[in-house]
Amino acid sequence: MLDDSPDKELLWGIDLGGSKVEGAVIDRSNNDILFRERIPTEASKGYSNVLGQIISLVKKMEKVIDRDALHVGIGTPGIIDPQTGKLKNSSNAICLNGKPVKADLAHQLNIKVEMANDAHCFAIAETRHGVVSKQYPEASVVFGIIMGTGVGGGLVINDRLIYGRHGIGGEWGHNFLDKSGYRCFCGKTGCVEKVISGPALEQFYSDKSGTERSLKEIVDRANKGEDDIAVKTLQRLTQFFGRAVATLVNIIDPDVIVLGGGVSNIDCLYTEGRQQVQSHIFNDQFTTPILRPTLGDAAGVIGAAYLTSLT
Repeated sequence: MLDDSPDKELLWGIDLGGSKVEGAVIDRSNNDILFRERIPTEASKGYSNVLGQIISLVKKMEKVIDRDALHVGIGTPGIIDPQTGKLKNSSNAICLNGKPVKADLAHQLNIKVEMANDAHCFAIAETRHGVVSKQYPEASVVFGIIMGTGVGGGLVINDRLIYGRHGIGGEWGHNFLDKSGYRCFCGKTGCVEKVISGPALEQFYSDKSGTERSLKEIVDRANKGEDDIAVKTLQRLTQFFGRAVATLVNIIDPDVIVLGGGVSNIDCLYTEGRQQVQSHIFNDQFTTPILRPTLGDAAGVIGAAYLTSLT
């Protein structure tokens, strides 16, 4: 039974990105968003300044809602190492790497803090608040995939995130996929991220055509059938998407897969991409729904807020 004490009625979330810090407060009883606002991260000014921006936003949330936050969830561009308590793998706010972000914020705010990366937040948001909760509420195993500037994932089992021993649960974007992929910031070559992310697809097109185009332009040209290299770029996307997702299906066999990020807007992922998954999985059929997200750019902050309901 839901605890009806004031601090349990509201879910408080912060989405910490490289350029913005976004805050939201959600009424748990009806899922209404009572507050949502963004301010600059100002990561170039250093670690202490980023913490100050987060603290400032939490204080504003408290003032507007007229309640004290006792438990805040924070989505981050990296992950907290369970062994050290320090943030790692933050590529767009590098001043956070190696810092005890969670402990410092909990101390300075004097409240309980939960943290997860953006892909984890996306997965729990679409499971608890978004498309999965509406279309497949009975799903017990959900894999959320982010395909945009990077590639990441989050695994939800029985409405709970799976972080794993090292905090990297769901990090399929840094599995090796193909030697034709590019060099990755993680130090390896050919990661999923460096084959099917937006920048990797744009780089492939540029290398083959000698012309730089945005992914949107490439997709438009491929759909019009006026550019063979654009067509090959989308074929590369669906082929390797199928191989990468098939590995996930073979290992965890989720009830639902939900896609997010800019690349997830490409229609052929849900047709040709799905067919490619079918051709690679260890089964004679592939019935898992692959869903488009419904929360848009609110998924990160909504997922961060839901972190406080998982403990």
